[in-house]
Amino acid sequence: ITFLSLLTLLLSPLSQFARVWIPDADEVWKSAELTKNYKHGDSTLHLTLEDGMDIEHKLDDKTKNLPHLRNPDILVGENDLTALSYLHEPAVLHNLKVRFTDSKLIYTYCGIVLVAINPYENLPIYGSDIINAYSGQNMGDMDPHIFAVAEEAYKQMARDERNQSIIVSGESGAGKTVSAKYAMRYFATVSGAATEANVEEKVLASNPIMEAIGNAKTTRNDNSSRFGKYIEIGFDKRYRIIGANMRTYLLEKSRVVFQADEERNYHIFYQLCASSHLPEFKNLKLGSADVFHCTNQGRNPVIDGVDDAKEMCTTQHAFSLLGINELNQKGLFQVLAAILHLGNVEIKDRDSDSSIIPPNNRHLTVFCELMGVTYQDMSHWLCHKKLKTAQETYIKPIPRLQASNARDALAKHIYAKVFNWIVDHVNKSLRATVKQHSFIGVLDIYGFETFEINSFEQFCINYANEKLQQQFNMHVFKLEQEEYLKEQIPWTLIDFYDNQPCINLIEAKMGVLDLLDEECKMPKGSDDSWAQKLYNTHLKTCSLFEKPRMSNKAFIIQHFADKVQYQCDGFLEKNKDTVNEEQINVLKASKVCVPAKHTHRHCTFNGVKPKEVRSGASSKEHKKTVGCQFRNSLAMLMETLNATTPHYVRCIKPNDLKFPFTFDPKRAVQQLRACGVLETIRISAAGFPSRWTYQEFFSRYRVLMKQKDVLSDRRLTCRNVLEKLVQDQDKYQFGKTKIFFRAGQVAYLEKLRADKLRKACVRIQKTIRCWLVRKKYLRKKHAAITIQRYTRGHQARCLVKYMRQTLAAITIQKFQRMCVQRKVYLQKQAAALVMQTILRAYMARQKYQGLLRNHKAVFIQKHVRGWLARQRYKRSLRAIVYLQCCIRRMKAKKELKKLKIEARSVEHFKKLNVGMENKIMQLQRKLDEQAKDNRVTSERLNCLETSHAVESEKLKVEVSKLKGIEEEAKNNANRVTSLLEQLERLRKELTTTQKEKKTIEDWATKYRDEMEKVRDEEGEKMTRALAEETQQLESDLNEERSRYQNLLTEHLRLEERYDDLKEEITLSDVTRGMDTSLTLKLQKRVTELEQEKSSLRNELENKEEQFQRARVRVQPQYYTILLQYYRQELDSENKKLKHDLTAMRQSLLGNAGAGAGAPGSPPYKVLMDQLNSSCEELEVRKEEVLILRSQLVSQKEAMQHKVGYMEGPTHTHTHGHVSPTADFHRLNEDRELWLVYEGLEETNRLLEGQMQQQRRSYDNEVEVLRGELQSVKEENNRQQQLLAQNLQLPPEARIEASLQHEITRLTNENLDLMEQLEKQDKTIRKLKKQLKVFSKKIGEMGGKEGDMVEETVRPVNIPRREKDFQGMLEYKKEDELKLVKNLILELKPRGVAVNLIPGLPAYILFMCLRHADYVNDDQKVRTLLTSTINSIKKILKKRGDDFETVSFWLSNTCRFLHCLKQYSGDESFMKHNTPKQNDHCLSNFDLAEYRQVLSDLAIQIYQQLIKCMENILQPMIVSGMLEHETIQGVSGVKPTGLRKRTSSIADEGTYTLESILRQLSAFHSTMCQHGTDPELIKQVVKQQFYIIGAVTLNNLLLRKDMCSWSKGMQIRYNVSQLEEWLRDKSLMLCGAKETLEPLIQAAQLLQVKKKTDEDAEAICSMCNSLSTSQIVKVLNLYTPVNEFEERVSVTFIRTIQTRLRDRCETPQLLMDTKIIYPVTFPFNPSSLALETIQIPGSLNLAFLTRV
Repeated sequence: ITFLSLLTLLLSPLSQFARVWIPDADEVWKSAELTKNYKHGDSTLHLTLEDGMDIEHKLDDKTKNLPHLRNPDILVGENDLTALSYLHEPAVLHNLKVRFTDSKLIYTYCGIVLVAINPYENLPIYGSDIINAYSGQNMGDMDPHIFAVAEEAYKQMARDERNQSIIVSGESGAGKTVSAKYAMRYFATVSGAATEANVEEKVLASNPIMEAIGNAKTTRNDNSSRFGKYIEIGFDKRYRIIGANMRTYLLEKSRVVFQADEERNYHIFYQLCASSHLPEFKNLKLGSADVFHCTNQGRNPVIDGVDDAKEMCTTQHAFSLLGINELNQKGLFQVLAAILHLGNVEIKDRDSDSSIIPPNNRHLTVFCELMGVTYQDMSHWLCHKKLKTAQETYIKPIPRLQASNARDALAKHIYAKVFNWIVDHVNKSLRATVKQHSFIGVLDIYGFETFEINSFEQFCINYANEKLQQQFNMHVFKLEQEEYLKEQIPWTLIDFYDNQPCINLIEAKMGVLDLLDEECKMPKGSDDSWAQKLYNTHLKTCSLFEKPRMSNKAFIIQHFADKVQYQCDGFLEKNKDTVNEEQINVLKASKVCVPAKHTHRHCTFNGVKPKEVRSGASSKEHKKTVGCQFRNSLAMLMETLNATTPHYVRCIKPNDLKFPFTFDPKRAVQQLRACGVLETIRISAAGFPSRWTYQEFFSRYRVLMKQKDVLSDRRLTCRNVLEKLVQDQDKYQFGKTKIFFRAGQVAYLEKLRADKLRKACVRIQKTIRCWLVRKKYLRKKHAAITIQRYTRGHQARCLVKYMRQTLAAITIQKFQRMCVQRKVYLQKQAAALVMQTILRAYMARQKYQGLLRNHKAVFIQKHVRGWLARQRYKRSLRAIVYLQCCIRRMKAKKELKKLKIEARSVEHFKKLNVGMENKIMQLQRKLDEQAKDNRVTSERLNCLETSHAVESEKLKVEVSKLKGIEEEAKNNANRVTSLLEQLERLRKELTTTQKEKKTIEDWATKYRDEMEKVRDEEGEKMTRALAEETQQLESDLNEERSRYQNLLTEHLRLEERYDDLKEEITLSDVTRGMDTSLTLKLQKRVTELEQEKSSLRNELENKEEQFQRARVRVQPQYYTILLQYYRQELDSENKKLKHDLTAMRQSLLGNAGAGAGAPGSPPYKVLMDQLNSSCEELEVRKEEVLILRSQLVSQKEAMQHKVGYMEGPTHTHTHGHVSPTADFHRLNEDRELWLVYEGLEETNRLLEGQMQQQRRSYDNEVEVLRGELQSVKEENNRQQQLLAQNLQLPPEARIEASLQHEITRLTNENLDLMEQLEKQDKTIRKLKKQLKVFSKKIGEMGGKEGDMVEETVRPVNIPRREKDFQGMLEYKKEDELKLVKNLILELKPRGVAVNLIPGLPAYILFMCLRHADYVNDDQKVRTLLTSTINSIKKILKKRGDDFETVSFWLSNTCRFLHCLKQYSGDESFMKHNTPKQNDHCLSNFDLAEYRQVLSDLAIQIYQQLIKCMENILQPMIVSGMLEHETIQGVSGVKPTGLRKRTSSIADEGTYTLESILRQLSAFHSTMCQHGTDPELIKQVVKQQFYIIGAVTLNNLLLRKDMCSWSKGMQIRYNVSQLEEWLRDKSLMLCGAKETLEPLIQAAQLLQVKKKTDEDAEAICSMCNSLSTSQIVKVLNLYTPVNEFEERVSVTFIRTIQTRLRDRCETPQLLMDTKIIYPVTFPFNPSSLALETIQIPGSLNLAFLTRV
């Protein structure tokens, strides 16, 4: 395609603005713009670069090739490179750069190839949520991803029944291993395992093992795979993983003994060295990696961010998971450690032709110990070799260099065999146990390599890439041909690069490999001679083979990607891969059990053991070269790939410095050329690269058509338009369903469309501007007229105002003067009156003061005169008293003197002694009498001490209490005095307080408002805190509910899994042929179990017979004695209980009398009432004993009668010779006596238990009475204390306190009486219920007796009264299965929902349950509930995908649950019942546990309903919410590439928003018809809207083509339609709208302005329901659909990230669509009366009888 032809089509008259690409040394390609028109024949182009620099670009004089044209900006950043209008290298490079650096997208399609660029950063795009989002999606519908390729392979395998392959290639560090790992993870997650052996975990566990032994650090990659591998993941017929198999290619063995700078050996060696300190590795005698020659050559043994010790634990765990036991692991690590020690063995020169190992070399000693070989043999053969001739064998020493090479060769050989052994065991562990139906292969192989020095490894790698490139080209060519033939486009042969000549140069006869193998067979073959053969053979015959100018030991091959120069040094040695056979023989003699001790057994690359070779013979098979092996394995790989459908992943390394999201154009374009991406572009560009469906073309370019051009036939319309727009018919072709365009035509059409839209915009702008200017002029004119009108009005008003003001001034002056005069007069009058008043008041005060002075003078005189008279009287009185005292003192002294004289005389003493003797005798007699009294008193005291000990203690307690009361009284008295003092002080302070009162009131009024404000603020804070606390509690409750419901879901899943496994076992037994030996073993085991069962059954029968014989031997009289004994035992028990009762009564009477006072007290009455009721209960039990006695007598008589009856026939047969024991045995065959004995024993136990219960109740009552007595005492003491306190109070306070106390006492008594009344009401209701039940039973018994009487009377026609139904349904036990079958298993929900009342099956089941409860049949209740629950589970498992069935049984299960609650008898559920419904409550059984089981069943049905609903809605959501244009013409369809996305135009098979709304309405109407609770419907709708919002948002985040301004408008319109649906259904308050908030904010984010910091702030505040990663993802994916939109700049996205940095949120990108909100079932009682329910005949339930 010439530049001139494109210019004539594309460039407008302003052609100088065309943009082109020009070559650049630094950036490879640079963008420029033409500043001057180009004319044919010009040699230079005048251009302007993007930085503003003007340059002149010279054209090539020979070719005159013009630079490539740039694509329109609207096409930049496309998901598929083939969607670009111009397909060339700079366009591809620029598109990848924009996606990688600006949009942070690492995946891009290029036709059938997925280009993956290594981001050198962990991205959150590989989680299980992303896997679920890509599962089941079409490849073009989602953004490019490795999961999309994996899903496409998985889908094609299931659809086409053809094996698939994913070929991952790229150079080292490009991310091949990671891509292959993620592909395998996708298969393991999506498909699951067919067995319980966790095969998918084993497949993933093989990755760390292979990375440890096959990956190493290179200068380009820290985890570079140094081998190629092809993993076949096997699937069964249900496409579940059953196993895997791995094939490896060309392990880089030279790395074991040599590493370049900044590189490492294989990871496993460093992991061993890092774990050498562990006890299990002590015997390996390892140390740091710097010590060993095999690990220290790169001088960088550490990888940043990698812990080798931790990686070792991961490797060990993977070994264990794959079945490699600890013994084999230990042996494996021994061999690897031995390789490290072997590398440190030092070999020295003995002379020029021989070498020697110093004796006792430490490392060689350790190597021999670990490998189990002798030191002498190994040290000898490391320095010698054996030469064999036809006659003799020679042992020849070798020089040090050859010995070192032999040592390294041995190390490489051992490591290669260890590698193959591990691969064999991994394959053995992953091998499928069942037949493989299909497989998906993942090829992780090295890409094209070229270094400064290229050797044998690079040659083999590039040879493999040549084969893969050839296969790739043929596949691309084949797909192009199929597409053209499918669309019936004339096929023209496309010239593409065929690299078969290069492959022939390498592998054909006399090719490079053939000559290399031939040279290896030569005795004196060398690299130089091989190079000369190459020159002689191919230099002149093959143009792809060249010889370097400056070297004779190298050659150049022109590969498909680039020329590569190979150095011949080392080719022969590496191709031979020889090892000293004597060294192998030494290893054969190893006595240590290690995995690699059989290293002499050579293995092929695929782990297949070759045929054994004869010892001593140099077999051809044994000498097979590495090149030959690699060619064979590569041929096998190509055969496998050709038999599968390939999928290609090309990994690109963006830079060599491993910087995240840094794009180096030079490195990228080099890899693009090498991996075949540009070849794909070239093949596509050679034909018709741009392809549109007719509908997409019409939708996109409708703007270029006129109304008359639009026809009903879209194909004809498009043909007519294209013929007008594009004159050259060769530029496009019309297929069956698509239009094919040449390169550049889409850009031309886009330019026409943009020009048309630009003209339309200009016209719209012109019209709008004209309209705006005219509106502005009209507004100004209207404003001027308005201003004039208001100005004139203002002037008129001012004139009127002036006139009014003048009149008002005159009036004011008149009245003002009058007021001044009147004021002067009134002032004078008031002054005269004041002066008169003051004068008269002064004269009155003077007169009053004179009278007051006279009165006070008289008062003072009166009191002074009185005081003087009292003073004179007091002085006279004191003088008289003093005189009397002196006289009396004198007389007393004289009398004393006389008495002293008489006391000294003798006679006086004698008189006194006579009186004293009489007194002494009297006193003696009194002492004797007192001694007797003392003895009596002491005896009495001894008696009283014992009797009053308790009283003394009580008195002490009371004294202590009284002391406390006395102290309190004293304190109160002191307190009274202090209070009086305080009262005085307070009175004094009262005055000051009153003065301060005003200031305080002012302060209070001042701060009252502030306090109210603070109170309001605190109240708001408290309400907010309370709301937050409530919200937190609700969230915790929802979490607990969801956790519980998730556990129920897991339990249900395990049950289903168990049932599936049982079905699979049964199916496998029928369909799949079992192993013969296993079948025989199972049959043998079954027969053994049957024999064991029969033997146990025989043994049981023998035991029963022995027991019957033993019972026959017992005398019949024994049973009568036994019965009499138990009757006597019952009598004694009754007597004992009666005695205990009387003793208890006496003790209670004593306690009640001592504690409660008089017998008439209320506690005593209560106690006596309880005792009387107990006596009545005892009398009832006595009557029951009497009844039992009568029954025993009757049974005894019946037994005797039966014995006699049995003896009669027997006597007739045996002529009277029958033993009584045999007769008794026959009598007891039906175990009647034993049943009688068990009945008596049970009755005895029942009576004993009831008596013990009564005894416990009596003890409890005694304790209660004691507590009441103690409380009475405490109340008495408290009353005394209150009385003492009240006596100290003043009278008014005393009366008030007594009233308050009395009020509190009466209140407490009222509360106690109310509680007692409630208890009595409850007991009365309970007794009424029991009475009704007993009356019903008696009525039934009477009815039965009546029926029995009627049998003897002839039938008479009696009119039937209308029966009063009780809302119960009776059925027989054998009809239970029929009930469940007709009502649950075979019931059609549609007919029931339309014709009958909602919840009818639930009502019928509950009425049957009520009857079972009524007859007190617990077995019937249990079996009915169990069979109901199991049948519902069975029907849901059978028809769980039918929404109508699941909804129907969810409604009925909830109704059944509500009935169990409503009629349970619990008061909390009986509030809304009618009296009739309360009578229908269950009376005998508490079904609370079954209510919980039914609640769990309802939760399971709800989750099943959600899953069923999700399966129905899932295909509609993306198409209806995102792809379908609800507002036609708003969004245009952009060009697509080879990966066609789903059409956004509504065809007959696509879903629209109306489809979703219709389906939601169908869901809602179905649930309403089934009678589902309104609250439950709200929860279902909320879950529906969450699924719609989550799925839509997830697809929006994974689809770049959907992130545009117009799509945001479409989404907001669709959301508004959903809200309108909620409004119509009155469901706006159910929380469904809030679940759409993330989607609404994402749509707003697409539409808001995204430029300035203010926009960033607005976005951060608006998108509070979106996470930071979601916001950034939407901004990165934002793509303009038209040229008028702008992309989001990188700086703006970074600003958003900076502002949202402090958000605390999960880094999850996608919403979890599997979340199910926890469901609740609010109690919803039914107002329907059970007795009014009629059973329709269509249910086939005629066996049910209404009761």
